[in-house]
Amino acid sequence: MDEIDIYLNEDLDDKGDITSDNLFEDEQAKAKIISKEDCVVAGIKVAEKLFSRVGAIPEFLFQDGDLIKKGSTVGEIRGSARAILKAERLVLNIIGRMAGIATETRELVEKCKNINPNVKVAATRKTTPGFRRFEKMAVEIGGGDSHRFGLFDEIMIKDNHIKIAGSVEKALEKITNKVKDVIIEIEVENEKDALIAAKYKIDFIMLDNFDPANAEIVTKKIKQLNEHIRVEISGGITKDNITKYAPFADRISLGCITHSAISKDFSLEVI
Repeated sequence: MDEIDIYLNEDLDDKGDITSDNLFEDEQAKAKIISKEDCVVAGIKVAEKLFSRVGAIPEFLFQDGDLIKKGSTVGEIRGSARAILKAERLVLNIIGRMAGIATETRELVEKCKNINPNVKVAATRKTTPGFRRFEKMAVEIGGGDSHRFGLFDEIMIKDNHIKIAGSVEKALEKITNKVKDVIIEIEVENEKDALIAAKYKIDFIMLDNFDPANAEIVTKKIKQLNEHIRVEISGGITKDNITKYAPFADRISLGCITHSAISKDFSLEVI
């Protein structure tokens, strides 16, 4: 069972679509999905899989990442009326949510890359439980960096780890002695800890809640100590201030592109 099975089960349970199942038998239908807003379309591959899972035949006219206009027909679906209606709301929810994230990400990526072509705009783990894979996918469709997926694929030493370990030095000594061939990142909240961390063989230092001027100064000092370390900026980043960090950051991460992106509006209309 994958996520799509789980989502379908949430809608259908053991009884199925009791409205459509009692209205229709073998009636065939054709429908189209229409965008009601300008957006970066996302979730097409997921929608194709979902319609196919219920026995409908989708034909999409756009690909993930395409910029589409309000009123565009995104795709057409044919098959039994019951199959199309079974998947309707779930598909619209998924592509609406993913398109909202992809559109928000694309806007921020373009803003930053106009200033620094090498900077990456990244997501965080501030995602919807059970929907993270698709939210991270939408970030990548929008041109962003999905960042680590979970707690299992990268080392991320955060403030509470440091408090329990006792200090930045103690945390990094233990990690760098035990862990090999895994990306290591540490979050710091002041210049002193950033410069201590720069002395270790790690991949990223995250400057958390630094104002732009201070972040730039500390980034330069980190690079002077260790040119191989990449600097990530996080905490308090918004679409209004992100460009202030773009000139010097290697990566900028912000939770709002997943937890606060507004879904785009799509409709499914039977032809």
